[in-house]
Amino acid sequence: MNERTAGGGRVLAILVLVYIFNFVDREIVAILAVPIKAELHLSDTRIGLMIGLAFALFYSGLGIPIAWLADRRSRVRIIAASLALWSLFTGLSGATCSFAQLFVARMGVGVGEAGGVAPSYSLISDYFPPEQRGRALAVFAFGIPIGSALGLYLGGWIAEAVNWRSAFAVTGVGGLVVLPLVPWGIEEPVRGARDDAAGIAAPPLLVTLATLLRTPSFWLLSLGAACSSVVGYGLFAWLPSLFVRSFHMSLAGASTYYGTIILVGGLAGVWLGGWLSDRLGRGRPGAYALVPACAWLLAVPFLYAGLYLPEGLFTFVLFLVPTALSLAWLGPVTAAIQHIVPPSMRSTASASFLFINNLIGFGFGVPFIGKLSDWMTAAHGADSLRYSIAWGLGFYGLAALLLLIGAPRLVRDWYRNPA
Repeated sequence: MNERTAGGGRVLAILVLVYIFNFVDREIVAILAVPIKAELHLSDTRIGLMIGLAFALFYSGLGIPIAWLADRRSRVRIIAASLALWSLFTGLSGATCSFAQLFVARMGVGVGEAGGVAPSYSLISDYFPPEQRGRALAVFAFGIPIGSALGLYLGGWIAEAVNWRSAFAVTGVGGLVVLPLVPWGIEEPVRGARDDAAGIAAPPLLVTLATLLRTPSFWLLSLGAACSSVVGYGLFAWLPSLFVRSFHMSLAGASTYYGTIILVGGLAGVWLGGWLSDRLGRGRPGAYALVPACAWLLAVPFLYAGLYLPEGLFTFVLFLVPTALSLAWLGPVTAAIQHIVPPSMRSTASASFLFINNLIGFGFGVPFIGKLSDWMTAAHGADSLRYSIAWGLGFYGLAALLLLIGAPRLVRDWYRNPA
């Protein structure tokens, strides 16, 4: 392995930067939902469809064929093309004048982002040995809290100082500025070299899907993560609006308040989950499922209390702790997915996992909470969003149950398909 290929730290830093813009472009629409709703006269149901379903349809649907291609062609080029495409559509979102136009623009963002994450997981697995992957993938997942916080900060500040359209334009241009780093700074590594599986050709798509179909832990991890994402993506999408409506914050105030919660809590939780699973998982693969399951169960009482107490320092902490706990699954679960299939199947397996996670979490979860809010408006008025989020917390219990069931099966699948 040459010197450039061995530079895992540099490659990981570039991939994190790309992932940051991935989530800037996803999360900025959550804070901009407030002025967009007012200007375009949209219901919470339509806002939920625009944030969730518009993105998830193509992001989920195209992820598997793009990942199939990434198992055979240059992952670096696919990531670069994806970054360019989603940045362009983010910028175009600011030029829309109707719900239909904005819906199509967010679909375009989903098309672009479909090729960003699964190939990155696969690249990281070829740059880092198995015993470091939980932490390496947790560092990659830092892009989620950092990008989400930046999206909230930039969206709130720019929208309040100028308008929501300018916020989309600025973030779209930012992604295009970062674009040259991908082909210049990342060399395509040998697949499977870290696992003594170099040179093994990627199997046909149907073979990979058949392998996943008969791997119980894949389904339990995927469905468990998806149930958690109903809550997680729901919080990301709707808490900014909740802080404006029920906590009576300004747009910029809500963006700073929640952006800081995501940044601090998210970084702590993502790192803790990756570190703890790698530490406990030495010889005990089931830990990669048990750590997230426990974290989700612990998050529920904090979130419930935070929803019903007035804004203040104590409430800030009540949201900070469960934000950390809710993101602790990212390193463990994504690392486990890499270990239950051979290296030649990793991109496709990751994309299949993301398909389930995002279609249910983003495509169903965000509109579901918005629809619940509309249903509850007659009874609870401006506080309807508070109650709809509270009802959604039950999905964390279901998520934990699925991973608790999956832990012993993960042990068997881990050793049956050594990676």
